[in-house]
Amino acid sequence: MSDTEFEISPARTSGEETTIDPQSQLAAAQERLLRLAADFDNFKKRAARDRDEARRNGAESVISKLLPVLDNFDMAMSAAAQPNTNLETLRVGVNMIHGQFRSFLGDVGIQELTPVGQPFDPGLHDAVSVQVSTEVPEGHVLQQTRKGYQFGDRLLRPASVIVAGNPTATGPAA
Repeated sequence: MSDTEFEISPARTSGEETTIDPQSQLAAAQERLLRLAADFDNFKKRAARDRDEARRNGAESVISKLLPVLDNFDMAMSAAAQPNTNLETLRVGVNMIHGQFRSFLGDVGIQELTPVGQPFDPGLHDAVSVQVSTEVPEGHVLQQTRKGYQFGDRLLRPASVIVAGNPTATGPAA
């Protein structure tokens, strides 16, 4: 019999008549309830430990991929402190670190939004102004002022954009 099934068994039998002892049934049901409550409590604790461990493992994975970027920043800072380092050498090094960091973002699933020329989407874009344009259709993104990022289907930060307005409209832009 499983923990969720109830068995009704006669406690006393006298001839044709069967009587059920309600006290023993109540005691058995209370014991099953206590066991179920203890099992559920253990399950909640185990799930919390598993969730914490998964969070730590995820953070560890991300940090281990980010450490080489930090190492290269440290090398760039050391190179900048040298008297014979020129600006072009630092620029090349910082560009390499920038590429390495962008690669890291791609590896962990973060995508940069590319809104220029696309229809304005208030779910992905934050309009900072409207500017008249004959090159880009009205209601489309004319220029990006701050990059936006997505993590899978989740928006991390909307792109700040300037939206193209109607060149024939008279009066103040919206």
